[in-house]
Amino acid sequence: MEDGRIHVDAATEGTVDPLDLSFGFAWANNRQPRTMAGIDRQGRLLLVTVDGRLSGGSEGFTLVEAARFMKSLGAVDALNLDGGGSSAMAVNGALVNRPSDATGERPVGDTIQVLPRR
Repeated sequence: MEDGRIHVDAATEGTVDPLDLSFGFAWANNRQPRTMAGIDRQGRLLLVTVDGRLSGGSEGFTLVEAARFMKSLGAVDALNLDGGGSSAMAVNGALVNRPSDATGERPVGDTIQVLPRR
């Protein structure tokens, strides 16, 4: 999202290469687990993780559905951080979602952490 408008550009998102139309990633248009960040009009940070690929549970979002969801939460600017099996959220050290990998949490090389001021 950009300035309160849903703005998903396939070339910018890396889901299509205008010079090679055989290139594309279905993950953008298929429902997947997603992790997103946004800012609302008051400047508050929104960190959102949506589960997906769960039988009897969440199917996840496409990129456009993720943007619509962030807008429904009041975000004026938002972006998709990651998705799939690496989408996990912990609060106070406890996992609060259900990662889609059969083995649970996936080791990842980077995280976003919100820590209290000291």
